[in-house]
Amino acid sequence: MRAINYKYLIVILLLIVAVGFVVFRTWRGPLLPSYTITPMPLVQTVVATGRVVTTSRTQIGSEVSGVVLERLVQEGDQVAKGDLLLLLSSDDVAAQVRQVEAELTELVSSRRPQAAVELSKAEVQLAQATRDVARRRELAAISAISDEELEQAEQAQSQAGNDLKAARLRVKALAAGGVEEVLIRERIAVLQAQLDKTEVRSKVAGTVLTRDVEPGDLVQPGKTLFTIALAGNTEIHVPLDERNLSRLALEQEAVALADAYPDQPFPTRIDFIAPSIDSERGTVEVRLSVDPVPEFLRQDMTVSVNIETGRRAQALVIPNDALTNIQKDTAQVRLLRDGKVQRQKITLGLRGLAMSEVVSGLSEGDQVLADATSSLADGERVRTESKEMPLVSSSNLTSSDSSNNPSNSNASKDKASNNHDDSAASDKASVATT
Repeated sequence: MRAINYKYLIVILLLIVAVGFVVFRTWRGPLLPSYTITPMPLVQTVVATGRVVTTSRTQIGSEVSGVVLERLVQEGDQVAKGDLLLLLSSDDVAAQVRQVEAELTELVSSRRPQAAVELSKAEVQLAQATRDVARRRELAAISAISDEELEQAEQAQSQAGNDLKAARLRVKALAAGGVEEVLIRERIAVLQAQLDKTEVRSKVAGTVLTRDVEPGDLVQPGKTLFTIALAGNTEIHVPLDERNLSRLALEQEAVALADAYPDQPFPTRIDFIAPSIDSERGTVEVRLSVDPVPEFLRQDMTVSVNIETGRRAQALVIPNDALTNIQKDTAQVRLLRDGKVQRQKITLGLRGLAMSEVVSGLSEGDQVLADATSSLADGERVRTESKEMPLVSSSNLTSSDSSNNPSNSNASKDKASNNHDDSAASDKASVATT
């Protein structure tokens, strides 16, 4: 009987201990993860997707009609000013050039010497007519001939003088540098210019982007045959969400990363911010200059850009998942004081994708609940377990721009995870966009 009483007593004591433990645990509150506010470096960036664009392009066409005999370049070729791009049929014009050149040869070798001979003949005829008039005047003075014969001699002299003047004008016109030669050479120049136009040449140095012609095609003036991107400055055009406009400024540095070459980031810099907003998309166009231009960069290539808009060497930071009721630069957190929860309003500075800067409202060493959406009332007791901060590399302490294609965002996320162990510059350029 006494042994049975001991057993009941032990069971009762165990129940009391268990109930007391439960009551104690309940009094202490639930176990929740928390963050400890600590200072660390913070870099704020805006991440978005854009395209490579050369500062200017030119369209090459033909000035004359013709059939394409040969095309000498294709897309991607580098051309210099004056390089031959296309050959057109030129048989008709070439024949006309040969014909006019033959006329010039005839002028020099035949017509010009013949005019000189005719001039000499006219001079002889005038001298003879002058002597004939003198003789007939002597005869007319003694009435040896009639007045009509004298008049005929004088008319012959006058005609010989006119013939001499005409011969001299003819020689002058056919002389070297004269009117006839100048006219023929002008005709040759015009025809040669037309012949030269059958050779379509590049007027600029650059890269062939498009070609819209093949051998055998009939081309007409005004039709675009080639589009060439001029050699020179290259830009990246990025449409950024207008909410990021206040963070942007000219000359801000950025890192760009081509989707096709994820392991080769390159530096860029903002050199233009559009003065207006695209009302349909809610974006502002930003242009970033690229200098030097990587060899692999191509026109219209898709690139991700990571624009650095702010930096702190040391700042109190808080993970974004601990924030609630975010309004502009203010937010609320669940602060722990003496094991109890209380709402705390804080002021934010730099905003990042994973972390944000705390300007006021918290101090170093403060603990906040990791779950900002917790339904706990102010004053409730909780137990906490410290939770590791999100990755604190500069690539994760960034803000993002989701104004671009979501598929590009996913691609950027993949790059961020694949390049997590890369250098800081590569990390920053491959950060995820959401």
